[in-house]
Amino acid sequence: MSPLLPRAVHPAAWWGWAIGLAIAVSTVNNPFLLFTALGVAALVVTSRRGSSPWAKSFRLYLWLGVFIVGVRTLLHVLVGLKFGETIVLPLPEVRLPSWAAGIDILGDVRLEGLLAAVTDGLRLAVMIACIGAANSLANPKRLLRSLPGALSEIGSAVVVTITVAPQLAESVQRVMRARALRGDTARGVRALPRIALPVLEDTLDRSLLLASAMDSRGYGRRREVTSAQRQVTATCTLGGLLASAVGIYGILDATTPDWLGAPVLAVGIALSLTGIWLGGRANARSTYRPDPWRWPEWLTVASGLAAAVAVHLVARGDAASLGMQVSPLAVPALPLIAVAGFLVAALPAFLTPTPPAPATRGQARVVAAGTGVAA
Repeated sequence: MSPLLPRAVHPAAWWGWAIGLAIAVSTVNNPFLLFTALGVAALVVTSRRGSSPWAKSFRLYLWLGVFIVGVRTLLHVLVGLKFGETIVLPLPEVRLPSWAAGIDILGDVRLEGLLAAVTDGLRLAVMIACIGAANSLANPKRLLRSLPGALSEIGSAVVVTITVAPQLAESVQRVMRARALRGDTARGVRALPRIALPVLEDTLDRSLLLASAMDSRGYGRRREVTSAQRQVTATCTLGGLLASAVGIYGILDATTPDWLGAPVLAVGIALSLTGIWLGGRANARSTYRPDPWRWPEWLTVASGLAAAVAVHLVARGDAASLGMQVSPLAVPALPLIAVAGFLVAALPAFLTPTPPAPATRGQARVVAAGTGVAA
């Protein structure tokens, strides 16, 4: 049992943890490591998700991952490159005309190519599961409050986008529950017209309520700024973006002078931060009771980055162990450093505060009246 008092971990920490885990997974094709990363994400979500509607969305991302693996496998069977020696499903091969030369439909499905296709789909599925874990653990409304003022409008669009899936799932559950109370037990395609319209209406109503709540709390309102301040802000932001692009180009291209790499990138980052700071001063938003950032948040971000660093170290020393050997087919290796990095990413499941218990109806009114963003 955690000795820490129950509280919500800062949502930015969960996103940092998930991005680190996703970066680690992005360079891995080893099914042992992929399933380890998926288990770590599921463990942390199960242990630290709250009672909000989006906390139940992790299952949807898992089903989305299953769908991706299935589609990737189906595409391999239909038009994929069949290679290997072990035939697992003999199928006739259809050759297309000369205008589509190089593309063959069907053909014998071989074990080596099939495993390569499945692991490719599994890698993308696990990356989506990592993002789904952050969406389940991080409260998007609290994340919106934590963004700098200059990024509040972009953050609003992103938050609304990532909360569509869990809100849609909750609407479907509400409509299904209401239909069951009325004795309507129709399922499958026949029930789709009677579910789609109420779900669409419920989603629109909730969107209008959210827009009203955001407007009442001052989102979108700006202070009066002079033309000179506006020009300075635009110059810093645009100059910072250009300098950052040039700096990244200088770092990636070894033929460019040294001063065109890291120094220009540092200047670009400094100008961008200055532009964000100046843009934030024009925003009239103020935050009431900001979320704290303490050692559990640092631990959460560091554990996610540890997985990315461990996989990077293995990639520099023994990159073949991160993949799956299919030609000839062999059992994948188990790089211990990468496994240890993924296990470190599971520490937030034990060392971070537990989420607060769900509020009762009366407590929810008090919390709703006392939290949020004041204009």
